[in-house]
Amino acid sequence: MSSGGIEVSEEDKRLHREAEKSLREAKLKMQKQVKVLLLGSGDSGKSTVLKQMRLIHRVPFSSQEIESYRQLIFNNLTHGLKNVIDAMEDMELEVSPENRDLIPVVEDASDIKDGEPFPVEFHTTLKRLWEDPNVQAAYARGNEAALPENLLYYFADLDRLFDPSYVPNEQDIVHARARTIGITETVFTLRDHDMLMVDVGGQKSERRKWIHCFQDVTSILFLVSLSGYDQCLVEDKDANQMQDAMTIWDSICHSQWFKQTSIILFLNKNDLFEKKVHNSDIKNFFPDYDGEAGDAKGGREYFKKRFARLAQKANAKEREIYIHVTTATDTAMLRVVMAAVEE
Repeated sequence: MSSGGIEVSEEDKRLHREAEKSLREAKLKMQKQVKVLLLGSGDSGKSTVLKQMRLIHRVPFSSQEIESYRQLIFNNLTHGLKNVIDAMEDMELEVSPENRDLIPVVEDASDIKDGEPFPVEFHTTLKRLWEDPNVQAAYARGNEAALPENLLYYFADLDRLFDPSYVPNEQDIVHARARTIGITETVFTLRDHDMLMVDVGGQKSERRKWIHCFQDVTSILFLVSLSGYDQCLVEDKDANQMQDAMTIWDSICHSQWFKQTSIILFLNKNDLFEKKVHNSDIKNFFPDYDGEAGDAKGGREYFKKRFARLAQKANAKEREIYIHVTTATDTAMLRVVMAAVEE
């Protein structure tokens, strides 16, 4: 009998004990879990890092996920090549006359279905169009139209992709490109705690959703595409990727939400950056750069200092900021970097 005269049954007591136990366990789990927010502008490589984390921590892709990636890779090939052909008009380039009759095949391409091999009729068509010298000339100017960077990877191995029994390998999945829409949460089990990694879309239309993820953040992993210094945004051809990243970085560093949150900066896509600087002078896009043209090391240091200065201006002395140069498609490199980050 309770003091208020209401009888509490043994079943009620048991349910109460179980509820309290569940609350204690949930609280303990929260204390053992760190929340890492993946931020950055579109095309910075955030989703690639998330896929690499799954490989590093052995969170396998299901057979359905692998099938979805297989379909996505075909989409990346056809839509990516279509994007190149569409961009040629503004570049005052045309597909060579002997290949023009192939254009409608790519323009009318539809997605493949579950279990359907890559249609054999696309194999030669894609190969001929990709090898067209004018298409290659347009792709070399991809920064002007935010052309997909993964085409080089896939077209280098086109015969393998068109094998009827083709199943994507880990690197195929890592290179697959899909715009992140909404919020993706993945939990990784580390040595003594769980890491909840939250990936949110980086394109401008997605950024209004970021505020929903800001509570209880332990660390921010902010990605910048180093190779984006001369590139426009996918969603805004008049905006510069690197300038856009600096604007977001500045607002994150000044945000009241993150005054005591550690921030890790990945200057990503270093492999593409090292190739690009020999043909595209940083000074043409950042006039205050005083290093030598084609100097990848000098360029990296310049961008490191630009981002570090913006963080210092935020006057967050109590916050730690770590900077790493990365290539998110390189699993071995990212394994080493993420081991340091997880410490």
